[in-house]
Amino acid sequence: MDSNAVQIFVFLALTAAVAVATWWKVRHARRDTTDAAHEFFLAGGTLSWPFIAGSLLLTNISAEQIVGMNGAQNMLQVWWEFGAAAGLLVLAHVLVPMYYKYKCTTTAELLEKRLGDPALRRAVSLLFLLGYMFILLPMVLYTGARFMQSMFQPDLSIMTISVLFALVGLAYAALGGLRGVAISDTYMGVVLLVMGGLVTFFALQAIGWDFSGIPAERLTLWGAPDSDIPLSTLFTGMVFAHIFYWGTNMVIAQRALAARNIREAQKGIYAAVLFKFLTPFIVVLPGIIAFKLYGDVDDVAYGRLVADVLPPWLSGAFAAAIAGAVLSSYNAGLNSAAALYTVDLHLPMINPKADARRLGQIVQVVFLLVSLALVPLYAQAKSIIATLQQLNGLYSMPVLAAFIVAIFVRGANARALRWALVFGVALYAVFTFVWTPLHYLHLMAITLVATIAFAVIGSRLLGSRNVAASPAG
Repeated sequence: MDSNAVQIFVFLALTAAVAVATWWKVRHARRDTTDAAHEFFLAGGTLSWPFIAGSLLLTNISAEQIVGMNGAQNMLQVWWEFGAAAGLLVLAHVLVPMYYKYKCTTTAELLEKRLGDPALRRAVSLLFLLGYMFILLPMVLYTGARFMQSMFQPDLSIMTISVLFALVGLAYAALGGLRGVAISDTYMGVVLLVMGGLVTFFALQAIGWDFSGIPAERLTLWGAPDSDIPLSTLFTGMVFAHIFYWGTNMVIAQRALAARNIREAQKGIYAAVLFKFLTPFIVVLPGIIAFKLYGDVDDVAYGRLVADVLPPWLSGAFAAAIAGAVLSSYNAGLNSAAALYTVDLHLPMINPKADARRLGQIVQVVFLLVSLALVPLYAQAKSIIATLQQLNGLYSMPVLAAFIVAIFVRGANARALRWALVFGVALYAVFTFVWTPLHYLHLMAITLVATIAFAVIGSRLLGSRNVAASPAG
């Protein structure tokens, strides 16, 4: 059997094994037969902490993280991993207790429960949906396809590989719901950690464990003002980006909402924090090694390194792990989009008696088609990780501002907050596409502060319309 055949055999065998194990676990799981939405979107509230941690980890570490962060080929990227601890701890100690107190199915539901305004909840859900459709999902497909192409050089276009990823991801999300997604994430997460560690080990052997010759600016944690991550940005936009991503973003927080109880959710989050301090060995160090071996090769660094240092049968297993990571992020996005549309928009506004599961599946198909259509646009991006983080600011900071105001500002006016969302999106759009005077992470922080100020001033002018719980509660 030649090396290509070995790769394909191991890839298919491992992928099939995870699919069968996931099906077996889902088949025997206890189900919530009284609430279809709760069962499909939150796994019936039955996830234990290992599956929460595993799903958090693999949803985050997808191809855009592995390819993009290694493609930056510098040590500064570790701050994206270490900084995640701040966002996860905010989720565990501030937001999870509130999500459970108000019995939230989606993160945006918390805003309605705090301020008594369904329109605010719908506005935030719409921002999430637009972000998933136009940024997250096509980026995941493109980076996954690009990695597979750079590693195996198959006679398939990036678009063809993207279609395959999308269809398999849809199968997991539509047939298994969040339970199937979380279980497959955890199984494949174990494979990814093992295989990622082996890639780093073999890569270190390839350079004789010798980092000499690599420029100092690529090994430092002290970012210069003109670097990818200036040191000052750690205390401005980066920390807020983490709080948004881990605390309010439905793709991530949905796992914690699906736990048996608050304590189980927190245990899963703590485990994820520990893992985030290990992931730089997978998502940062190999890119630096690739610089020594190949020079500045940007986002093809990791795929090329894996193809060179792993024996055929291991590279087949690693391809399965990467495919699992891609599918994890993609089907998580599909499931979260379906939950936001179904629970926050369709059921309350159009048809409260609609079949939540069937409706969610239809939404997933629509998002699949749009995300595939947008894949070619991302081929023009110079740096995947920088592009992703920069575009996320269009909705992440306005949404985070809405949560901060709803939770901490007494007398917040929901109508003022809705206008503040529009203001925040417009302001960051100007910073991104028209006038960029500072690093985008600084501009994210400025957008956040300005949006909060807009909401607070607007609330003072319009007066309090909080008809729900006390904001300090």
